[in-house]
Parts: sequence; structure tokens; C-alpha cells
Amino acid sequence: MNAKDSHVDEKETTHREEQEEKSSEFLNLRPQKLAEYIGQTQVVESLTIALKAAQKRNEPLDHILLHGPPGLGKTTLAHIVAAEMGVRIIQTSGPAIEKGGDLISILSHLEKGEVLFIDEMHRLSKVVEEFLYPAMEDFAVDIIFDKGMSARSYRSRLEQFTLVGATTRAGLLSAPLRERFGILREMEFYQVEELSLVVKRSAAILSVSLDEDGARAIAERSRGTPRIANRILRRVRDFAQVRAHGIITREVTDSALELEGIDKRGLMNLDRKYLQTIIHYYKGGPVGLEAIAATLQEESDTLVDMVEPFLLKIGFLNRTSAGRKATERAYQHLALDGPEPQKNLF
Repeated sequence: MNAKDSHVDEKETTHREEQEEKSSEFLNLRPQKLAEYIGQTQVVESLTIALKAAQKRNEPLDHILLHGPPGLGKTTLAHIVAAEMGVRIIQTSGPAIEKGGDLISILSHLEKGEVLFIDEMHRLSKVVEEFLYPAMEDFAVDIIFDKGMSARSYRSRLEQFTLVGATTRAGLLSAPLRERFGILREMEFYQVEELSLVVKRSAAILSVSLDEDGARAIAERSRGTPRIANRILRRVRDFAQVRAHGIITREVTDSALELEGIDKRGLMNLDRKYLQTIIHYYKGGPVGLEAIAATLQEESDTLVDMVEPFLLKIGFLNRTSAGRKATERAYQHLALDGPEPQKNLF
């Protein structure tokens, strides 16, 4: 499959999932309150304290930056923060704000205490970022009229608001922007036990019958990510309704996910191709990211955001200064002979 076909399939999958979530409000799997949120214990506790303190002072919540791999609940937490504060949330993303005027338009329409959620903050342009500094710190924007010698500045006041930023690449944010967030929290991969609870909660909402082993089997293959757990649950539900009388067990899950190309460690086709490329084409590495991306005909950002975090977490990949390197665990999982030991040249 070439890069174009891969991206088309990815878009179709994403569109299908969005349609499923929007098909009926009562089937929305996102928790609506912090008390309903599963996992991310330290993040939830920190936000709970901050929310209660802000409510006691009758002030807007401090600006929040959530960072970590996709699918761990950053967007969900942003919506929960707004719901807990009893205010409206306005949602956008870094690539959608192309000019400073776009941001000013959004900021000027915010009412007191409202939440502005910006996803993919690392993709904000530097020009737009400059407008955010006074908006976050002083609740004002500086508008420049004319150019050159006749240029003049006007400071427009804004209502106090809470900015919730989300990013998968916190290292790409500039230091001045990061420093203006009062609350910075890293989202971590979920444990299997936590994901089992997520799966059982979602199954109850979807009116799906599954046993304890079925829930755990889905959790084990969900790459530590609730979004993937819910996606897998939907696909296994379809399989169970057609071929297993609607009941999800471990055996049903194994059969369904074999068709989906998801193995027992949660690796998908792109993950296996990534590791196989390092092993077969580059003798196990080290090899640069751009070389891997070119061989796979994939965007390097896709590999960094969607593939590498989980492979690093489970110890299948090492990222060194010389490049990416497949570990012995990766060879074992793919049932391949390990790398040949390097010969001593001295």
C-alpha cells in the first residue's frame, strides 16, 4: 500500500468513527465529569484541586497544557474542564488558525470564564503565537495599524478566559509559550487494568455483552490508549453480532482482531512494517527516521506520532543519537533471528 492509499484509508476510518460518535448523543463514550474519568490519576487529581480552588475564588481556571501521544483523553479533559466550570468551550486547532486575525476574532468573542481549546498547539505559526502571549498573560491583544513610520499600536482588552492546549509534540512548543501555562500535565499510556474498565464502561453504554476475559483481551491489544480500545470494541462488537450471537469473549476477540490485522501485543500492519523495514533493509539499525519514512512511503510525522511512542513503551524500539534501532524483543515478537553480533575490529 502506498502513502496515498494509506492516508485515504486513515481518513475513511476516522470519518467512520466520527459518524458513529455523532449518530446519537446517548452513545457518546466520552465521560462528562472528572468523577467518571478513568485513568490519568495524577492529572485528574491536579485538575480537581485547581477547579475547586478557582470556583472558590470565583475566578477562571489557570491556562492548561496537556501533552502526550494521541488518543489518551486530552480533548475529553478539555471538555470536562468546561463542563465542571459551567462554561462554554470553543474548540479549534493549530493548523486551523492561519493568521493573527483568525485568533483575534476567536478571542474577542470569548465571554468571561469560557474555555478556548486549541488542539495540535505545536502547529501554531510564530505570528499567531505572538498574539497569544499578551492574551494569556494580560487578557489583551495588541493590534498594529498601518506600517513603517505611520504604524501605531492599539491594545484591545479581552474577557478573562482559560486556554487549554493539547499537543503530541511538547518539545516543539517555544519556551515562552510553555511558560505561560499555569498547569502542565503529561498524559501517560494506560495500564491494561485501566483499559479493561474503559472497555466495560463503553460496552455498557453501547449495550454490548462481554465477559471479563473479553474485556481484558481488548484492553491488552489497545496499545495503552482508550481511543483505540473503543475503536477495537466497535469492531469486535460487529464481529460478535454477525458470528458469535453478540457475546464478546476472548476467543471472539482473537478471531475478530486477526481479521483486523491487530496482533496480541496490539501491533498493527504499519507497526510491523516499520520494524521489518529497520530489520530487513537496515540490518536492525541504527537508521534515521527520514530513511525509514522514505522506504515506507509514509510521512515522518505519522511515524513519530502514531507508531514510535508505543514501540518505545513496550521496548521494541530504541531511539539513539545515531538513529532508530530494533531491539531483541522486536526480533522475538516477529519470530526473526536476532542481529548478528558486530565483529571486533581490534
